[in-house]
This record gives sequence, structure tokens and C-alpha cells, in this order.
Amino acid sequence: MDLPYYRQMFALEDSHWWFVARRNLLLRALAPRLKGRSAKILDVGCGTGGTLDRLREVGEVTGLDLEPLALELCRERGHTNLILASACEMPFPEGSFAAAVALDVLEHIPDHEAAAKEIARVLKPGGVLVATVPAYQSLWSRHDIALHHQRRYRAEEFRALLEGAGLEVESCTYTVSALFPAVWLVRRYQNAFQKNAVPTADAKPTKPWLNALLKRLLDAESGYVLRGGFPFGLTVFAIATHPE
Repeated sequence: MDLPYYRQMFALEDSHWWFVARRNLLLRALAPRLKGRSAKILDVGCGTGGTLDRLREVGEVTGLDLEPLALELCRERGHTNLILASACEMPFPEGSFAAAVALDVLEHIPDHEAAAKEIARVLKPGGVLVATVPAYQSLWSRHDIALHHQRRYRAEEFRALLEGAGLEVESCTYTVSALFPAVWLVRRYQNAFQKNAVPTADAKPTKPWLNALLKRLLDAESGYVLRGGFPFGLTVFAIATHPE
């Protein structure tokens, strides 16, 4: 991801509906699976630290990222337990963490199979992974190019990736489903009529009333996601465990 987008994310992620709703879903999925606040949690691809802030509510969190600027911005938030490293080669012993989080990370990594296996390696037996990736290669756009994505996924593809890493997939479904029809239409238009437009990320400041509405909409969706999910959506959401 280009450096300006880290600063853009840092400025937006505390309030923007996309980031806030995603973290709310993460905590609803992860908190019941942890035993007390002493659980060790790894945030793989921790970015600029918004997720680290929330994870501190449920455990002892370590952030890992390959970009020094991302970790610098995490330090501005007060985080110190930070590691500069690749998700494909993490400097932790086997079975170090009770939980791992990888929110919109694996799509950036050329060798996503190696990264998934490495995440599985550092999980304890019974440890849980909560992960998201962008859905459907047919939604590929200048947003993906701007953020240096390697691919988008169908749910069955993401499930196969996690199972191939040796994890047991408890749930793999779609979320951000209510917005799928509108985004699909926008992508079709952009790819047909704006092919030469400069690649740019979608996350931008949103009018307060719309931002609040979208947060409520996605928070309402999250209950259905955790009870089985939707047949389509903009994001693939998975919960997987390391075999006991």
C-alpha cells in the first residue's frame, strides 16, 4: 500500500463506518472465544493501530506489520508491543498466541498460502483466527490497484486457503451485504467507462448522517453474519481454529 494511504487510514479509521463496523464485528466474534484479558492476541498487518485499540479490550495484543510508517502511527496511539516483519516469516515460536486477527491483509500478500500457514503455526492448539478479505474478482477495480491487492476471493476459495494451512474453518461467509448491489453497479460503470482513471482507494470522509446510518446498518448485519451469514457481500469473513 502506498505511504499516503497509511496516513489517510490513520485519519479516518476511528470514525469511518467501514473501519468501525468491521472492528465491531471482530470483537463480537472474538471476545466470547477468549478466556479473560490475559489472552495473547496477534494483529497480523496491524496497519495504523485502530484494531489494536479495540483488541486491548479483550487481551494482550501484539501488532505486526511490514511497513515502518504503519508502526510509527501505531506508536502515536500509544502502542509499544510492535514487530516489523513479514506475515510470511514471523519471529515468534510455534503456538505463541491464543488468537490472531488478519483484517484485509492476505489479499496484499503474493504468497498468501505461506502467510496462512505461518499464522496457523503461531496459534496455540485451540487458538482462533478471525480474518477478512475482499470478495469477488469481478469487483476488481482501481481501488484494488491503489491498495496493491493481489486478488479478491470467493468464500469457498478463502475457506480452501485456510484449510490448506491446517486450520479448521468454523465459519466462512460474506458480510457488507446490503451495499453489494450498489457497489456492483458502480464497479461495472467504472470498469466500462473509467478505465484510464487514476487508481484511488475508496475510503474517504463521509457525511456524518450517512456515516452514522452505514455504521448502524452494518452493525445490524453482524448478528446475521455470526449466525451463518449471507450468500453474497463485499467482504469474506472467516473464523477458524487451530486443531486441538
